[in-house]
Amino acid sequence: MTGRFIGVGLGPGDPGLITRKAAQLIESAHVIAYPTLAGGDSFARSIAADFIRAEAREIRMDVPMTPARAPAQAAYDQGAAEIAAALDAGQDVVCLCEGDPFFYGSFMYLYARLSIKYDTEIVPGVTSVTACAARAAMPLVARNEVMTVLPGPLPEAELRAHLEAADTLVIMKVGRHLPKLRALLDEAGLTDNATYVERATLGAEVILPLAQAPETAPYFSMILIAKGADPWL
Repeated sequence: MTGRFIGVGLGPGDPGLITRKAAQLIESAHVIAYPTLAGGDSFARSIAADFIRAEAREIRMDVPMTPARAPAQAAYDQGAAEIAAALDAGQDVVCLCEGDPFFYGSFMYLYARLSIKYDTEIVPGVTSVTACAARAAMPLVARNEVMTVLPGPLPEAELRAHLEAADTLVIMKVGRHLPKLRALLDEAGLTDNATYVERATLGAEVILPLAQAPETAPYFSMILIAKGADPWL
C-alpha cells in the first residue's frame, strides 16, 4: 500500500496558531516535506520546528522566487518525484505550508501533481488575511458586505476596478508593489481607510496606518481597506 500525502497549514508564523491536528500530524511524521527559498531557509519549517521529530527524513524543495514560472515548476516537479518515491514505499508524507494550503499556498502545486494517484488529506490553517485582521483589530465584513482579496502584482487597471467595487479590500503580496498601490489608493481617496500590516504574528510585526508605512515592504505584508468608518456596525 502507498502512503498518505498530507498537506498541513501552519498559520501565518506564530507557532501558537498551529492547530492541534496539524501539530499531532507533524509530531508523528517520519517524512516531512517543505519549500525553501532556493539556497536559503524554509519559513514553513521554522514555524513547525518544535514539532518535527529529530529522526524525521526531510524533503527540501528549493523554489526560486523569480517572475519566470519554469524554474519554480521544475522545483515542484522534482519535489513531487521525491515525495512520490516515499509514498510508493508506504510512508506517509506531511507537507508543511505556511498559512492555509489552499489559500495562495505552495502546496497546491504539489497537490496538482500527486493527488490523482495518492490518498491526500488537507489540514486547513489560519490564513494571513484573518491573522492580519485580528492583529490590526479590524473587523472585515458584516451582514451582506463584500470582501475582495487582491494580489499586489495585478496590473493597475484591474486593481483600480476592484477598488471601486468592494466594501472591504485585502491587498496581499505587497512587497515591491507598495509604491504603485499607494498611488492607486491615494487616487481612489482610500488612504485614510487603509491599514498596513507586515509580518503579522511574528516578533518583527508592524501595524500602521498606510500613510505612516515604510517606503519599502517585504513580501509578507498586506494592506487592509474598509471603506466605511465602522463597517461592522
